[in-house]
Amino acid sequence: MIKNSEILFLYDAKMTNPNGDPDEENRPRMDYERDINLVSDLRLKRYIRDYLQSKGEEIFVTKLEDKSVKPEKIVEKLKTKLNKKDIEKEDILDNLIDVRLFGATIPIQKETKTFTGPVQFNWGYSLNKVELMESAITSHFSTGDKNAQGAMGRDYRVKYSFIAFSGVVSGNRAEKTHLQEEDINKLDKAVVKSIPLLATRSKVGQYPRLYIRVQYKDPETILGDMRTMIKLVENTENPRDISEVALDVGDLLNFLKENRENVDKIYYFKDRNLKITNGEFNEIFRDFRLIEIR
Repeated sequence: MIKNSEILFLYDAKMTNPNGDPDEENRPRMDYERDINLVSDLRLKRYIRDYLQSKGEEIFVTKLEDKSVKPEKIVEKLKTKLNKKDIEKEDILDNLIDVRLFGATIPIQKETKTFTGPVQFNWGYSLNKVELMESAITSHFSTGDKNAQGAMGRDYRVKYSFIAFSGVVSGNRAEKTHLQEEDINKLDKAVVKSIPLLATRSKVGQYPRLYIRVQYKDPETILGDMRTMIKLVENTENPRDISEVALDVGDLLNFLKENRENVDKIYYFKDRNLKITNGEFNEIFRDFRLIEIR
């Protein structure tokens, strides 16, 4: 039986574009009323899917030969791999890890099956106010036979953004997608490792700083968004680097202690460059069973 878990994931972005908005000339997504940087859950799931695929896992939401294709093409590919004329629901769930994790809507034998994923993330947002920078860029390649000049464009980035995601693993929904404990362990590693390993030109400069997955003792407990229980301490006005911030986890620690009877164990990753004002992570959470993700 898969138990419920809740996830807190923190990473920072320095001089990058964490998640461009195609409706805004690919500017970083922002809540302009509060100067908060936003990152969609789909962007985070894309990192996770790409990482898992790089490790040899079969993925449903992906491209074929670097081209976007209809879902039917992915199903046909799976049929070929399994050497089957028709595939069943079990074939999908047993072979595609991202469907077991995040769910999907898939055409199976002239029907459309919808699987609700047991792992879901909310949109990420920055814990600090974020400034954008804009610059002109020029390509060395011409835009056509009549235009020998390189193409002009704009490049948008955040100066510094400390981003927080919240996620949930539902034990009840895990049964319906055949999610296994091994899948969740792969998810832990993918969240921690994927962003720096899969950096593109606009994504270089992003690093995981803290990952906590609190696993509860049953599939009924959900305690709430842990982002509301942490505070980013800015040691300088408008920080530009991880060395200029620290994290206060005092409220989170007290909250978990109050609900200690519900907590089974805590899986975690902490980057050595992240300063926690309350002390060393292992010492702060020493009353809980800790499992470090490596």
